[in-house]
Amino acid sequence: LALGDDQARALLAAPRGDSLKAKRDRAILSMLLYHGLRREELCRLRVADIETRRGVAHPRVFGKGVKVRYVPLHPATGRLVHEYLEAAGRSAGGGGEDPGGALFRPVVNNASPGGLERGLEPGSVHREIVARYCREAGIAASGIGPHALRATAATNALDHGADIARVQAWLGHADISTTKMYDRRGERPEESPTFRVEF
Repeated sequence: LALGDDQARALLAAPRGDSLKAKRDRAILSMLLYHGLRREELCRLRVADIETRRGVAHPRVFGKGVKVRYVPLHPATGRLVHEYLEAAGRSAGGGGEDPGGALFRPVVNNASPGGLERGLEPGSVHREIVARYCREAGIAASGIGPHALRATAATNALDHGADIARVQAWLGHADISTTKMYDRRGERPEESPTFRVEF
């Protein structure tokens, strides 16, 4: 299930305030919605994985089968990630005190091994960030599965004219048939032959 454009905008606006958690969560939601990352890929990102390539910041994404791909960082996401890292006293591009440290971390300590130094867990990203803010934005969280934001990014890119082969590479799919599952352009009512009939 993919979100509609209005729902995606509402979700991006759901984390409110200037707390470190709100800044982190806005950056996470933006990273998922604008880049189509799997939750596991998001959780594997390190601070140093944001590299400049041809003058544009790119997260280095470790996908399935340890395949690496570079995804241009959307300007809105780049701004949110910068604000989050600045508030956390860290910086992207290999700077800061721990360039090898997890990009997205818990903001409160707990008894888990690694405490604040470890990255977030994929399950907690879905439960405590995606599902929580969906509820706050008035989106029925029960219908939002773990891949909903990935599906939203892919569907939105295709709906707005992205080439399906480029979307395949962007998502890290080995087979284009997997990418075609996100292509809903043929289901748009305005594309129906009904509206081509003339008497």
